[in-house]
Amino acid sequence: MKKEIAPSILSANFIDLKKDLDILSESNIKYIHLDVMDGNFVPNISFGTPIIESIYKDYNEKFIFDTHLMVDNPGIFIDRFKDIGVDIFTIHYEIEKFSTDLLDKIRNKGMKVGLSINPDTNVENIFKFLDKIDLILIMSVFPGFGGQKFIETSIEKIRAVRKFIDKNNLDVIVEVDGGINFENAKSIIDAGSDILVCGTTVFKGDIKENINKLNNCINK
Repeated sequence: MKKEIAPSILSANFIDLKKDLDILSESNIKYIHLDVMDGNFVPNISFGTPIIESIYKDYNEKFIFDTHLMVDNPGIFIDRFKDIGVDIFTIHYEIEKFSTDLLDKIRNKGMKVGLSINPDTNVENIFKFLDKIDLILIMSVFPGFGGQKFIETSIEKIRAVRKFIDKNNLDVIVEVDGGINFENAKSIIDAGSDILVCGTTVFKGDIKENINKLNNCINK
């Protein structure tokens, strides 16, 4: 599959969000990444359903809505996010209420199921869940804030996940989020990632030029 960039809207210019989204559309971006934080699971608060719903109204035919819930109790949002039109609903393995029932509930609502792990979580802990999900999101920084440095040990996690997926013929997308830039993007793709979540690297400066540069890095 073609390797993709999923710009993290959290780093966009919210004063003129439409302008940034239009540039992403013109640049043939397939996924947009929506980070939802509750101030409990992570020490930060981002945005919620009103913002996602307003974006969806104008851009539902242009992007795949890839949501990443950094919240203690994502189950309470499943129905609402489905109603908004979210495509991918990703929760964290580390939440207290994590269960396979929660994964099943997401799928039964017609959304793709995503599972995310933090940098200090043993990647082998989630192997037994990979046949129940559509996307694994490997955090290469600790979630909650943008602009952090990529944690180099994430490369081995990506390789391990990719090896397990390929060995077991699973249809699971590997997504990586955190500290991705022009210098390390290719090595992350080579390790086995399919989608790179990029915030600052996309939105700082000329967005279209940054996307072209990243695409040149990862699709050689």
